[in-house]
Amino acid sequence: MSTRGVNFLDKWMADHLPDAMTDDPVAISDLADDVMKAADSAGIGVNEITEEVGSVFEVILDAMQHRDGSLAD
Repeated sequence: MSTRGVNFLDKWMADHLPDAMTDDPVAISDLADDVMKAADSAGIGVNEITEEVGSVFEVILDAMQHRDGSLAD
């Protein structure tokens, strides 16, 4: 398990998602690619994130759908 990977994802999302208001799956896929590239550049392996959260796409999609603070399904 990698707390480091989840912490990186949480911080990246906090820094980048407020500027990205979209429900477009292509745009969300691009955001997922961006976070994985940023993690790689920071020396964090993809597996350090995905073993904790599964699909980064799904995490970002869920965050976009619950921007109002509502709970995930």
